[in-house]
Amino acid sequence: MLDGVFKLLGDYGNPVPRYTGPRCLSERLAVGGCDLCQAVCPHEAILIPQSVVIDPAACTGCGLCVQACPSGALEYDVTATMNAVREQKAGTPAKGQPAGAKLVCSKSEEGGKTLPCLARVTVSTVVAAGAWDVPLTLVHGDCDGCSLGGSEVPASVARVVEEANRLRGSTGREARVTLRPHDPSLAGRGEQVSRRGMFGALAKGARSVAAQSIPDSPLPFVNWSEPEDRVPAEWQWRVRALRPAPAPETAVYWPAPVVDDTCIDCPVCANVCPTDAITREVQPDGSVTLVLSLAACTGCDACARSCPPQAIHMQEHWRFDALEQLVLLRDSGNILQ
Repeated sequence: MLDGVFKLLGDYGNPVPRYTGPRCLSERLAVGGCDLCQAVCPHEAILIPQSVVIDPAACTGCGLCVQACPSGALEYDVTATMNAVREQKAGTPAKGQPAGAKLVCSKSEEGGKTLPCLARVTVSTVVAAGAWDVPLTLVHGDCDGCSLGGSEVPASVARVVEEANRLRGSTGREARVTLRPHDPSLAGRGEQVSRRGMFGALAKGARSVAAQSIPDSPLPFVNWSEPEDRVPAEWQWRVRALRPAPAPETAVYWPAPVVDDTCIDCPVCANVCPTDAITREVQPDGSVTLVLSLAACTGCDACARSCPPQAIHMQEHWRFDALEQLVLLRDSGNILQ
């Protein structure tokens, strides 16, 4: 029994998201910096002297900062939430419950697969639900009076769903998502658990209560020497979940930079890119090339904002097959001739 208790405490005792410094636009010294995570935090748990500092005593793990981060510098494990949706796709709905998958916040009175806060839902989970063609119901509690996330959560989740369906538009099959407050008439149909109430839950029988809760194990540190680790899992899963796969020439919503002829071949765009999606190479003849790994681009806009001659602007739609290729953004030609 004690082994199970300690496992539960390990899953729910550390709500702070993983922070990867090289992905942060403030650490990258992008023009204008970025304070979106700090601005959206309802508990003033985030400071940005230069890099992001999170106060673990103030952080409730709501996930609003992760939803707001444009470069994946802050993240939780996205696979646990996606697996919860997939498991429900294959299962039989409880009596009185509609078919499909259901995710509820820990403050909801309804039963279902439980997240600490509904702000933990990210674009990749919604995109994956659409790929599996499973209706997804997202249930939040009384956000106005919530000490975990707060009143901004429903609007933030709605923006996540909207962005996910802009991406899924290329597949011809939008995700079917219902976002709603909890229904008191469904109270007690299942069990839920909150992080702050875990000790009480354990006393009443932790195994049965935690069965509906989505594991929240800490993520390992990113090994920046491995190029594949530089791309946040969130954006990797957005690409993988684009199913059914669009035709190669289909336009996909994936904001990314293009470079015009006013480029002065400086290294700024490559230096500020939080995932190293832009590679700048000086050729033996003195020419400069800029190459974009489209799938690695998070669309953060740091390159465009930081470009000295403003030679970069964001293109919203790309061919689907470009996500599997390197895109030549700039070739200055032989400057020695």
